[in-house]
Amino acid sequence: MTQSTVNALHTLAREHLPDDIAERWIGLLRPGLCLEKATGTDPAVGRLGGLPELPEVEEWPVWKGHGPLSFIASLDCAALPSAALDIALPPDGTLAFFYFDGQLDEGCAVVAPHEPDSWAGARVLYIPAGVPVTERAAPEGIQPYPEVPLTARVETTAPYLWHPVVYREFAPMADDHPVWDEDFQEALWDHSGGTEHRVGGHAHPVQDEVEAEVARGALGSPPWTDPRIKEEALRWVLLAQFDTDDDADMMWGDCGALYWLIRPEDLAERRFDRAMFTWQCG
Repeated sequence: MTQSTVNALHTLAREHLPDDIAERWIGLLRPGLCLEKATGTDPAVGRLGGLPELPEVEEWPVWKGHGPLSFIASLDCAALPSAALDIALPPDGTLAFFYFDGQLDEGCAVVAPHEPDSWAGARVLYIPAGVPVTERAAPEGIQPYPEVPLTARVETTAPYLWHPVVYREFAPMADDHPVWDEDFQEALWDHSGGTEHRVGGHAHPVQDEVEAEVARGALGSPPWTDPRIKEEALRWVLLAQFDTDDDADMMWGDCGALYWLIRPEDLAERRFDRAMFTWQCG
């Protein structure tokens, strides 16, 4: 991870929080990979848009009753500096992300974690290294997104202040607790610079914690007051998030982002079919 990112977050915490609380909050930081447009000699680790390369036996993902999904991005696991992460990404092979983006129905059907019938509208495919692949033409009605090569930068990520891991560390929450002080919130907001394309680390939500949205869906959508949601949310980690991107002509609602999360045990077993999806916009 870049030393500047580490130092900036450590300094920010120590400037705004009491010493003991600052060190506990720093302990919640996690390494992630910021994905940015590759230019010049930047090493490419994946791409947004374009056309996917799939094995012959792999059908283009379809949401039954709605139609084919759009290809969003692919990541070359061997090229990602994943040794810096605290999640067990595959050492090689390719991850391909697909999403039903509304091209076929003008956005009428919505993919959401609280609607199990919609889960087929977002998919992650893992293609092991050495499997022969061919570029696939997009299905009728699907306009591919412009291709944008991506490079990766290791960074340190901070948890959203209302993430269950923050509650667990600092509960019970008091209204005047320094972690939720307005000055600290604003300092974190100024540091973050907004949502981004990211692999691993803490998710950067556009609205509220995406882990809780996925956890509630995994539990069968109980009332939001159900205490199991916060416990279940602790079991999910960010696999990847893809932001609105002008170069790729991607706009998720009102400048939103797409999120795929997974349980660490499913990631270790390469069960990407168990990854869950949510999205947020402003």
